Amino acid sequence: MNQSYVALFIAYCAGSLSFAIIVSKFMKLSDPRSYGSHNAGATNVMRSGNKKAALLTLIGDLLKGTIVVLVFKHFFSNNIDGQTITALAGVLVVIGHIYPVFFKFKGGKGVATAIGVMLGFNPILALLLAVTWAVVFKISKISSLSALIATVLSPVYAFLLMGNNTYFGATLVIAFFVLYKHKENIFRLFSGQEHKFKKPQE
Repeated sequence: MNQSYVALFIAYCAGSLSFAIIVSKFMKLSDPRSYGSHNAGATNVMRSGNKKAALLTLIGDLLKGTIVVLVFKHFFSNNIDGQTITALAGVLVVIGHIYPVFFKFKGGKGVATAIGVMLGFNPILALLLAVTWAVVFKISKISSLSALIATVLSPVYAFLLMGNNTYFGATLVIAFFVLYKHKENIFRLFSGQEHKFKKPQE
């Protein structure tokens, strides 16, 4: 059991690796928390005008979720509570992204990392979320609305694909944290003040 606690703490620490901040520092860009939406995520990094940095951020934040889940699936496959531990690891890597211990607990909103976790849980689940995000964004051009709709639908997709298991429960918890981090966006959407995403040259 102590081994499980250590592993779960490592999952949280892995989530705390905020690639928006790390990539921006490496590429000598401004801290993404200092401009735009002040969010340490790929969409906000895109506002810097550096598409490569935004892409690296997206890949990094997504992969850390997937890698953590797959590693836990492998190492705890023979554990009677293996699926539960893996589900908890998925939740913790998202919490780490949102509240990173390495960056004064000021991270991103967890969308890319959540999709990465879902990819580890079930690839079809991640595909459905990515398609949902893309379709809504194509229509609305509002990144937060796309993320919110995908997040709300994630437990529905998870239940339909996997039933009432621990991964479904983890998806519910992850959805709660992601929605909570979008609370200001939700208020702006209802008041009609949420802006559409604009490319840097616009």
